Amino acid sequence: MMSEIANLQPTCIWRNFDALTKVPRPSGHLEKVQQFLLDFARQIGVEAYVDKGNNVVMRKPATAGMENRKTVLMQAHMDMVPQKSPESKHNFETDPIETYVDEEGWVRAKGTTLGADDGMGVAAIMAVMEATDLQHGPIEALITADEETGMYGANDLPTGELNGDILLNLDSETWGKFVIGSAGGINITATLDYKEVETDPEDAALRVILKGLRGGHSGLEIHEGRANANKLMVRFVREAVETCEARLASWSGGNMRNAIPFKAEVVLTVPKENVEAVKALVNDWQADFEDEYKNIEEGIEFFTETVETPKQEVPVEIQDNLIDAIYACHDGVVRMIPSYPDVVETSSNLAIINIKDGKAVLQVLARSSREDMKDYITKTLESCFNMAGMKVETSASYGGWDPNPDSEILHLLKKIYKEQNGEEAIVQVDHAGLECSIILGKYPNMDVVSLGPTIRSPHTAGERCQISSIEPFWKLLKQVLIEAPEK
Repeated sequence: MMSEIANLQPTCIWRNFDALTKVPRPSGHLEKVQQFLLDFARQIGVEAYVDKGNNVVMRKPATAGMENRKTVLMQAHMDMVPQKSPESKHNFETDPIETYVDEEGWVRAKGTTLGADDGMGVAAIMAVMEATDLQHGPIEALITADEETGMYGANDLPTGELNGDILLNLDSETWGKFVIGSAGGINITATLDYKEVETDPEDAALRVILKGLRGGHSGLEIHEGRANANKLMVRFVREAVETCEARLASWSGGNMRNAIPFKAEVVLTVPKENVEAVKALVNDWQADFEDEYKNIEEGIEFFTETVETPKQEVPVEIQDNLIDAIYACHDGVVRMIPSYPDVVETSSNLAIINIKDGKAVLQVLARSSREDMKDYITKTLESCFNMAGMKVETSASYGGWDPNPDSEILHLLKKIYKEQNGEEAIVQVDHAGLECSIILGKYPNMDVVSLGPTIRSPHTAGERCQISSIEPFWKLLKQVLIEAPEK
């Protein structure tokens, strides 16, 4: 059954996006969306297959008279970030996304991420592939797997299979902006195994919950100064330990490496006579946080719940080392790009903390458009965690995408944009990671630009797509296919 968004203009994109929202596709669970895309290609008579990297590849031959044009490879990723509001019961592995149109002209989802990142790119590819009235040269599509968790599909992309001369990455999130460079990234995981100790049976226990933060995309929104739930929580926990004889039993904060954590909770044990002091401390910290993040965070909730006293907790020395590591761990912007002072060069996001049952796991995503600075922030974080006795491992490293301002396809896009919109497009480098650098590493001769419609607050339950940006985006995409340069 189609929803109201299927009738929005242009229907060729919105109808396909609506169909895509019905298919569960959280990162790591892509079997259903892969089959959906293969079935779509078969129904419209387009060649399609799944490659060794679990990516879906499609091909459409040139229309008559356009065979001598360069091959355009359109690229998007099929997975979406599974974030939801605390009250949502949504199951991303089984449930469709419930969409609606708000009063300000945006499409949103009810209590979850929308999946416009990068479902809009996939829907645009589908619209091109099924179009029968569009003039174009040879077209390929690459719809990659598990971009959001480590760009695994791009990293496992086979060489020698794609024919594209031009790569249009459809994963940018501001209409009218062409991205010609992006940051690289690396996952840093610190772990520590410990033997739990018995809790004093006379102690009380409190679950302390911090929620209601904005969260956000750790690349696109890291410079906005949004609060990180883990970094706020550690300030309270440290003082509770120092002044109220609290002990840490467990910690759970954040759930995606590339999302700024909007919620964290800890379970503390505390002498019964100090329970009220802990509650008062929570109130004090809430007031401080609200003052610090005035005009940035508007819905901070910080409160306690009485819970059954756990039988075991973290040993004092381990607890103190972990608190020190979380406190000292760099989170946020390291520095801006000197030649693009409005764009973040290097940052880190303390994304996930899980401390429970004798194991502590801290996960960070670090980003930089410079390899030497990516190495610097990685070693900074390694040093921090090493001093706490933690084992540190890195994974899913990918390099930055070096900008090419003389790109032929960039000049064509700028020309068409100005003709259609009467103004100059913005050209810039992004801090968010894009798969372009990885694809270029395997296909170095491709001419690459990233573009897309306007999407805001990806990786959060507030994700939304601006309806008015889709029509001009589609108009531009069609025209660039018509005017693709000759071989």
